[in-house]
Amino acid sequence: MKRLFVFIICYLSVFFSSGQETELDSNKSIEIDSLYREDQFYVGVTYNLLFNKPKGVSQSGFSGGVHFGFLRDMPINKRRNVAIGLGLGYSFNVYNQNLFIGEEEEQSVFSVLDDVEYNTNRFTTHLLEAPFEFRWRTSIPETHKFYRIYTGIRIGYLYSFSSNFKQPGNQVRQTKVEELNRWRVGATFTFGWNTFNFYFYYSLNSMFNEKAMVQEAPVGLNTAKIGLMFYIL
Repeated sequence: MKRLFVFIICYLSVFFSSGQETELDSNKSIEIDSLYREDQFYVGVTYNLLFNKPKGVSQSGFSGGVHFGFLRDMPINKRRNVAIGLGLGYSFNVYNQNLFIGEEEEQSVFSVLDDVEYNTNRFTTHLLEAPFEFRWRTSIPETHKFYRIYTGIRIGYLYSFSSNFKQPGNQVRQTKVEELNRWRVGATFTFGWNTFNFYFYYSLNSMFNEKAMVQEAPVGLNTAKIGLMFYIL
């Protein structure tokens, strides 16, 4: 996962940099569009963190995510450097940690993997997301290189979840966990210049509801994502 993460960052950096340069060269003889829109397609890669963890729960290995989608850019001033963004996207995330999810009598059972040897224990999530952003930038019609600061809310639906535990001779995989908060709400903040933009996300609600307990404490788990966001068109 870590090698894939690094490869994606390198590939996107080269792709978007060369794409913007080519577009600028080709636009020299094209009439300037005074009604331009910016940053309507996005691709991001993140390092994922877990907060609000129960006692004994910790992350291990590398946890990452890949995100992409479309945002309709709607400028709200004459210069068109202040805008509202509304769109639809997809988010894939992996969380490596030591919280085991099992099942007894068709009920989810949560436990911390203390003194247990295992190869893999991770959550994998797939979400459909609806990002909403307030956007400020230093853009002008003549160039695609500018500073940007975007902040907003991202509403998502966790349509696919799996908890995967592996040890020699044993594997436990859970996909139907009733204690999940499938509707996800998070705050986002993006800032940067040209190709490279730093991206931050923090979930405003926990991954699991109040019914999820481990060692008589709520499982909770709020997710955070730190990474790079790439925009085009």
